[in-house]
Amino acid sequence: MALSELKVPSVGESITEVQIGDWLVGEGASAGKDDALVVIETDKVTVELPAPVSGKVTKVLKKKGDTATVGEVIGYMEAGAVAPKTADAPKSSSSAPAAATKAAPAATATATATHVMPAAQRALATSGVDAKSVTATGPGGRMLKEDVQRAASAPSAPSANGPVTTAPANVAAARAAGPREEEVVPMTPMRRRIAERLVEAQNTAALLTTFNEIDMSAVMALRNEFKDEFTKKHGAKLGFMSFFVKASIEALKLIPQVNAEIRDGAIVFKNYYDVGVAVGGGKGLVVPILRNAERMSFAQVEAAIAEFGARAQANKLTLDELQGGTFTISNGGIYGSLLSTPILNPPQSGILGLHAIQERPVARDGQVVIRPMMYVALTYDHRIVDGREAVTFLKRIKECMENPSRMLLEI
Repeated sequence: MALSELKVPSVGESITEVQIGDWLVGEGASAGKDDALVVIETDKVTVELPAPVSGKVTKVLKKKGDTATVGEVIGYMEAGAVAPKTADAPKSSSSAPAAATKAAPAATATATATHVMPAAQRALATSGVDAKSVTATGPGGRMLKEDVQRAASAPSAPSANGPVTTAPANVAAARAAGPREEEVVPMTPMRRRIAERLVEAQNTAALLTTFNEIDMSAVMALRNEFKDEFTKKHGAKLGFMSFFVKASIEALKLIPQVNAEIRDGAIVFKNYYDVGVAVGGGKGLVVPILRNAERMSFAQVEAAIAEFGARAQANKLTLDELQGGTFTISNGGIYGSLLSTPILNPPQSGILGLHAIQERPVARDGQVVIRPMMYVALTYDHRIVDGREAVTFLKRIKECMENPSRMLLEI
């Protein structure tokens, strides 16, 4: 029977090389037409290669971590009938044959149907523990090094080399600690690209950061007053990011240099506002773009950011959604950051860093009062943005956030 080639698909106009991720259907396993076979990783997005036919994967040519070019054959598939899937059948995460297993008690099934991670394999070899006695606790039933160590420290852990006697407490503790190991993991294309971009920004732009602080009382009060009604009407939660997006646009209109870029020795001013919002994805930090954010309502901004965040976690963002952008907002406050200096996303000239909201004593009308305060930071390219302009930019954002009605009245 003729074999179908599994080729690396085109994932973007400028991308010619990809990295092979997890094989979701291993060699010898079956899949239905359009089922995801393997994860393809690039420096920007992660995509899944669908099965061209229903049948069995007969050959895997490229394993996880290997590089391949667009259009290259990475495996073969033979058309045929597909066995019905069982609810408890585990997915294969490598190119190894996927052997069918019979139903068994929970503890035994966990041990025999587990994919053993490399560090766990080494721990099994050095400890002499029988793999069948190890209960796996890793994602997807994977056996981790810690699982082997727990089994090795158990008083009656069976050994592949014979019975194990109970060791003194200090010996068991030392054994549980395990050997001092290192594990070499190749950088993903996305992580390599992030590293390249950060170094590029440091080497090409004249980076400088200026700071300010914002009293979040007014925005918090406005949000608390209308958040339930907002969610009920628009189906999206009212967060702080939509306020900062709108405030940033007001500041960009006032200081257009922050929305510009240097191109071929000239300054290119943008009369549109494509705001990138940094979100944590399954493979690292990504920056999807709110196109023409100046035309979006608060509800549209919140809904778009929520959707970006969900699809980033699932590695479902498209290349087009990550390209371009005239300005970036990065919120380290959601991770607890109090103060930081964000790095530009070239060729942009500015990035706004948001931080955690903390109640701090501040002076108001000659009195010391407690207010929810946030530090904000603007990193900018000093080649086209002067210090006065950067300070004015942050001051405008501060004014808009501390008196949100300014954004509605455009004053």
